Amino acid sequence: MIPTPVQAAAIPEALAGKDVLATAQTGTGKTLAFLIPIIENLLENEAPGIAALVLVPTRELAMQVVDQYNALRGKRLAPAALVVGGLSESTQLSALRKGARLVVATPGRLEDFLGRRLINFRTLRILILDEADRMVDMGFLPALRRIVATLPTERQTMCFSATMAPEVARLVKDYQKDAVRMAFGSTTKPTENVRVQAFEVAHDRKQEFLQRMLTKEKGRCLVFARTKRGTERLANTLIRQGFSAAMIHGDRSQSQRTAALAGFQHGRYRVLVATDVASRGIHVQDMPHVINYDLPADAEAFIHRAGRTGRAGERGVASTLFARDQHTDLLQLERTLGLRMERMRESSDSLEKTDGAAL
Repeated sequence: MIPTPVQAAAIPEALAGKDVLATAQTGTGKTLAFLIPIIENLLENEAPGIAALVLVPTRELAMQVVDQYNALRGKRLAPAALVVGGLSESTQLSALRKGARLVVATPGRLEDFLGRRLINFRTLRILILDEADRMVDMGFLPALRRIVATLPTERQTMCFSATMAPEVARLVKDYQKDAVRMAFGSTTKPTENVRVQAFEVAHDRKQEFLQRMLTKEKGRCLVFARTKRGTERLANTLIRQGFSAAMIHGDRSQSQRTAALAGFQHGRYRVLVATDVASRGIHVQDMPHVINYDLPADAEAFIHRAGRTGRAGERGVASTLFARDQHTDLLQLERTLGLRMERMRESSDSLEKTDGAAL
């Protein structure tokens, strides 16, 4: 396997025991950049107890990190312990009791476990803050600070983030020592592998237009809607029209979200309709197209939505639908991103570049 730039730069520094602060666009292989050094550390020092903690913003990302670790760890290392809300507490405690040396957690559930003295980190050597900007955005900063206050001060701390907001910069300044700083590509726009395009579509024609797009393209597609209700309505409409579709949003149970994502990853569903809960930390191989059915709330949301395609060197397309009365909002989004999306129109058998005329 050829390492990505962030892996090639971060892994040697991490193996040397240095603190690392890395910013890179989504889809650049940050997870392996910290999992490989963790595994090497665990193999070299087999003392019992929790040696490494990975903090992430969402259950889906935590589950993905655990899956990748368990696929790589071999027979010498115990499975990782997943500590997140929405899943069986007894299963999570069982993994801890069986000697897990890596814990992957979301801040809320971990703080609950700490408060009830169900977990301790006396033997911790490595702390990873993954998607630190998203954890701050989701309001986890106070919990992060309380959690880190319980950890040994003599440890290695690595922070991986797609953007470097001021709050994140202050966070890592407090918790890292002489960190090696590395940045890869622009964190304020999609990767060069992603073609960005926009279609002007009247509000009352959006569903019909989306259906035509999905009919003409045969690959998998992730469709982002702004609200939970809009996600439900759009997914159900697509299903009634004969598309194999599933949905993910914050009101779905964890088992429903897991089943929808697994079905999408394994090809049972061709279309996944989601709110921004799926714009971070979800990696699906061979996903050529992301569609913003609704304009994202801000430029950062756009970056992370677009980051679901064009990953690990693959090429992808991020399409955005906007109505005439949203033209100013689109222009503001483009100014913030520092790019201009290709204005497109639909022809009889393909999608064509245009001068921006309405469909």
